[in-house]
Amino acid sequence: MIVAGVGCRRDTSADEIERVVRMALGMFDLAVERLDAIATESEKATEPAFPEAARRLSVKLIACTAHDLDKVAGRVLTRSKLVLEAKGLPSIAEASALVVAGREGRLLGTRVATERATCAIAIGEGR
Repeated sequence: MIVAGVGCRRDTSADEIERVVRMALGMFDLAVERLDAIATESEKATEPAFPEAARRLSVKLIACTAHDLDKVAGRVLTRSKLVLEAKGLPSIAEASALVVAGREGRLLGTRVATERATCAIAIGEGR
């Protein structure tokens, strides 16, 4: 399973989410068709841009609880001061990707960022 974990500022557009996902996949020479899911924190998943971006990319959207994200906090590669202050978690993008990739999942590298969004790619057997 290939998962794009996404974090973003409030009211980020579907265009921006799609762009950061495509950027991240490109960093690892992965075709968009190989992507299985977009993952993000449950509050963010309720924003309209996430289901729209998932629809455009033809993948499912998976919401991760703060509890699940906290369980993988020690495995993230990048720590965001903003996210730590706002959510008490070191990362949304990397942690979401890891949660959905499953117990043996691993990040392909650090997250990539646009002005309003971040994305990390993880691979694994799924949760």
